[in-house]
Amino acid sequence: MTGPRRVLVLTHAPHEGPGLIGRALGGVPYSVRTVLDRPEPQLPAVSELAGLVVMGGPMDADDTAGHPGLAAERALLRAAVDADVPVLGVCLGAQLLALALGAALHRRTAREVGFGPVEVLADDPVLGALGAVGTAPTVLHWHSDEVDLPAGATLLASSAVTRVQAFRAGSAVGLQFHPELDAAMLDLWLATPDMVGDLDEGEADAIRAAGARHLPALVPAAGAAFGAFADLARDRT
Repeated sequence: MTGPRRVLVLTHAPHEGPGLIGRALGGVPYSVRTVLDRPEPQLPAVSELAGLVVMGGPMDADDTAGHPGLAAERALLRAAVDADVPVLGVCLGAQLLALALGAALHRRTAREVGFGPVEVLADDPVLGALGAVGTAPTVLHWHSDEVDLPAGATLLASSAVTRVQAFRAGSAVGLQFHPELDAAMLDLWLATPDMVGDLDEGEADAIRAAGARHLPALVPAAGAAFGAFADLARDRT
């Protein structure tokens, strides 16, 4: 390995970038790649990584036939956890993390779209900035699939619709919801046909209005949460 280790951010859709995560990484070097449809993507060895971030996307986490790059992502996630590399999975990324750790995916069993609460169940150095144990911070949801809790993982947050909203497995944390958005990124999502095409009438307007209410408090809390992840990655650069 030459030069400092970097954080690798894997994306799956152009509008689902790292958002506030990239801002929080600050001086930590990172690169963004999309390997979704590559049968044999050339991904770095975990020894070269300061951290691994896997973002959201509209595809099913187990659809390796339609999107062969997902298999390589899952293998890298497993290897990163085994090597104690800091890992952050968001929405699809959390599902890929759970699958990499042996948990099951359930398709179309937990539709949640829009702002709603999650109950914080356990303390965590990353999730804790979003809310203390026993609180129910309001966050943005945008999913219809869910995962079981991986064996040995700690359940960090839950909602009435989706039991596994956040979990910790060693060096990795998975977040089923989307704290990475600020107001500009939410506007982008609400202007993207792939995001709003399946929404009910008036649902996009309701999400926009809820964002105006909740993002002013959520954005700095999410920044602190991602800052805690960045500190972990910084220690490995």
